[in-house]
Amino acid sequence: MDWLQVVVLAVVQGLTEFLPISSSAHLILVPVLTRWEDQGLAFDVALHLGSLSAVVIYFRQEIWQMIASSLTAVKGNGVDDDARLAFWVTVATLPVCIVGFLLHDLIAGYMRSTLIIGLSLIGFGLLLGYADWKMRGTRSEYQMTLKDVLIIGGAQVLALIPGTSRSGITMTAALMVGMSREGAARFSFLLSIPVIVLAGGLEAVNLLKAPHLIDVPAMLVGALLSGISAYLCIHYFLVVIKKLGMQPFVVYRVLFGAWLLWFFHF
Repeated sequence: MDWLQVVVLAVVQGLTEFLPISSSAHLILVPVLTRWEDQGLAFDVALHLGSLSAVVIYFRQEIWQMIASSLTAVKGNGVDDDARLAFWVTVATLPVCIVGFLLHDLIAGYMRSTLIIGLSLIGFGLLLGYADWKMRGTRSEYQMTLKDVLIIGGAQVLALIPGTSRSGITMTAALMVGMSREGAARFSFLLSIPVIVLAGGLEAVNLLKAPHLIDVPAMLVGALLSGISAYLCIHYFLVVIKKLGMQPFVVYRVLFGAWLLWFFHF
């Protein structure tokens, strides 16, 4: 890869991993618009590592409290809000892990079409807009019930459909059950940690089975840029939604989805 490809792919990955606009929809455009060859599995693993590092660093205090409180709860010293949040993250992750494992080949082989991506961008974008406009409440991620968590975890399964956006659908479900914008976003970001770990781990296993040439400098720069762009994305997204809500992202999704359908199918 040349350095322009490294920079573009890293920044696109870092930004779209956490914005509710679908990383798969954007990454499919890169080879179409640039004619670049596939970047390879090793580089994908590096980009995921960068994104993972960003969210872990950003929420390091919350994560530490969740781990410490969980250990305290295991010892039988009571369950506080942080331990409960750690449990909610675990519960909400299970559905997408199970369904993703069972349907991985089907999704990878038959659902990565621009038609599905375009329709998903528009449909789930409008659903996000409705949830933000009519359904949102004031509860934080510490005020969820088991029912809320099961709904959000079930919705996360829909993120296996390309174009849906994992962050977008989990924020939509969280808003639907009455969470605030900030609470929905923060819980969605925390949910990304086990999902990225599992997805990156699967890619790493596949890499070991079919090793490729590894461009170490490109991987290091890609991971760094992905991490920086993801960190900035998380920070400024939480600032923007306080003032503007989700509607700018809804408009972007609808326009982008319509363009994909027009460009590839009309």
